[in-house]
Amino acid sequence: MTTAPKTTAPRKRAPRQSALTAAEIERFFAALQAETPEPKGELDYVNPYTLLVAVVLSAQATDKGVNRATGPLFKVADTPEKMVALGEEKVREAIKTIGLFNTKAKNVIALSRQLIDHYGSEVPQRRDALETLPGVGRKTANVVLNIAFGQPTIAVDTHLFRVSNRSGLAPGKTPLAVETKLEKLVPLPYRLHAHHWLILHGRYVCIARKPRCPVCVVRDVCKYPDKPL
Repeated sequence: MTTAPKTTAPRKRAPRQSALTAAEIERFFAALQAETPEPKGELDYVNPYTLLVAVVLSAQATDKGVNRATGPLFKVADTPEKMVALGEEKVREAIKTIGLFNTKAKNVIALSRQLIDHYGSEVPQRRDALETLPGVGRKTANVVLNIAFGQPTIAVDTHLFRVSNRSGLAPGKTPLAVETKLEKLVPLPYRLHAHHWLILHGRYVCIARKPRCPVCVVRDVCKYPDKPL
């Protein structure tokens, strides 16, 4: 009696981390670094607490619009205690030019109270702790950890997500997928500033509708198929 040969299911191939080679990734970040050696975030702040508030307010809003509102606000409320004393109504009035200002005012007061009650009025330096605060998600937490505390986190916003997918650097269907890939791919010397470089590149060069490929410093390694000649 003969038996049919055993068949094994084909192995699923692991998703490719990047369309760029390791050498190309190095050139990618070296070019961004050469263009902007010390990139900075564009939100105004005076301490970790005001940075946290500014990032919470920046959701679905421009940095310039947030800065216009927070300039006067932070002059009178630059600590959790001062913000709570100011009260939700006055916070709401101060940020009324920002989208979703009603919800954001509630979150600012609530997170301030939580900082006072649970963290000695200090901004925690752990992502899991930050994510327990009202209005704070993973992206906000990563921004605060990176800018305020110098941790090599990668905050994936719409600009960074676009650049990572369009260039082939770290393609992914979700912000978390892109973040996870970048954490593995970005060479260590570039890790601290990586998210700033990618966000600024997406904001000013690799823009959504008509990317400025002729002036792009990573044009030679970018895998975007529709680059203009």
